[in-house]
Amino acid sequence: MGKRAVAAIVVLTASIALRPLAVPASPQSTPRSSQRAAAKGATAYATPRTPWGDPDLQGVFTNSNEYMTPLERPEAFAGRRLEDLSAEELTRLRASATKDMIAALPGGRVRGPDDWWLQNLDVSKRNQPWLIVDPPDGRLPALTADGQARAAQRVRSSFVGGPFNGPEDLNPLERCISRGVPGSMIPVMYGNNYEIVQTPGYVAIIYEIVHETRLIPLDARPHVGAAISQHMGDPRGRWEGDTLVVETTNFKTLSVYRAANAPTLRVTERFTRVAPDRILWRATIDDPKTWTKPWTIAMPLTSDPDPILPFECHEHNYGMLNILRAARAEENATVGQGKR
Repeated sequence: MGKRAVAAIVVLTASIALRPLAVPASPQSTPRSSQRAAAKGATAYATPRTPWGDPDLQGVFTNSNEYMTPLERPEAFAGRRLEDLSAEELTRLRASATKDMIAALPGGRVRGPDDWWLQNLDVSKRNQPWLIVDPPDGRLPALTADGQARAAQRVRSSFVGGPFNGPEDLNPLERCISRGVPGSMIPVMYGNNYEIVQTPGYVAIIYEIVHETRLIPLDARPHVGAAISQHMGDPRGRWEGDTLVVETTNFKTLSVYRAANAPTLRVTERFTRVAPDRILWRATIDDPKTWTKPWTIAMPLTSDPDPILPFECHEHNYGMLNILRAARAEENATVGQGKR
């Protein structure tokens, strides 16, 4: 197998010291002591600058070890926030993380050996026990009536079963189309690597999986018109101090995140370099047609010494081809048995 690739599966649906994130999504919901600690930490590290004076975020980063971190706060931590957890509790969580990950892998008739998923990540080094940092309770806001209707629609993925009548019955990642935003930053089993490149007036983010690149202008130009939609949306960036803020709109329904309403979804990401080898990434998801209020996820990106690898998805997408072939073979076998 390749360094970060799994030979038997080409497409999939969905190391740093561990501690809860020090920078929350919403200062208003942060205790004063945490705000002081965050401010103290911020002054301890001076963000490097590019030759033209912008904060320098460039490099190759990964968040593989955050794979399968629960989106929402588990019920076992009801009433608690990330900053309330002790080092001892985090140690216990890390110790069981690998076992929990393997137990949650899809079952069914076809499944690769468990060790495949352990070669390129170490979830025992994950940063935090859940991803939502705002609302403070770590839970998704309630869905609107429209959001509930969309969430009830059929999920198209090989991980949840067929029918597989054509490529449209698989999701955009399995079809080598896109993981969308912020989906492209949510780690899967491998290939969770991102390269940030900067020039005057632009930031580019290259995603290893599905080999997508976002070109983010920084010149305050308006978003494109509502008639134009894109799988990765239409991003616009700006600097707020040392933080890159990227607001993205104009999504496509096919690849929109968590069945949101594509025309009204707005994703606001924040990239802050907090150490020479670490960027704090946060994304606020705001869609009044889907959730009753915005919500924010956060996780660290850690420097990776290796370059982004080619992700030749269409060229080697045997997974989708064989899923469709197997479905036809099952149909033919059923028809043949019926004729006996």
